[in-house]
Amino acid sequence: MNEIENFYFEKPEPTKGCLLSLRKIIMSQDTDISETWKYGMPFFCYKTKMFCYLWFHKKHLKPYIGIMEGNRFNHPDLIIEKRSRMKLILFDPNEDLPIDTIHYILQTAIGFYKNGEIKIK
Repeated sequence: MNEIENFYFEKPEPTKGCLLSLRKIIMSQDTDISETWKYGMPFFCYKTKMFCYLWFHKKHLKPYIGIMEGNRFNHPDLIIEKRSRMKLILFDPNEDLPIDTIHYILQTAIGFYKNGEIKIK
């Protein structure tokens, strides 16, 4: 197994299932999204730009999606913490994922890349 696969499969259930579902949701948003390993975590890029990543919040003990351009828009489910650019959306692995909310947030973020507000190399 590679590092990305290890990240997902070393987690206990239900966290593993939650993260794998989030991975699938992120990858299904656009054909220009790819997964890579950066900074010791699974990162998702839109074309060549960092788009979002998956991680586990140590304080809240929940998996989350970190949105790289989260500071460009507001949504009640996004939290900023002490970050200036990124915002997070936390998930309870014991509950159903808020699919519509995830789609909305990811599509809003993709819009910044597609509309040229984030320069793509």
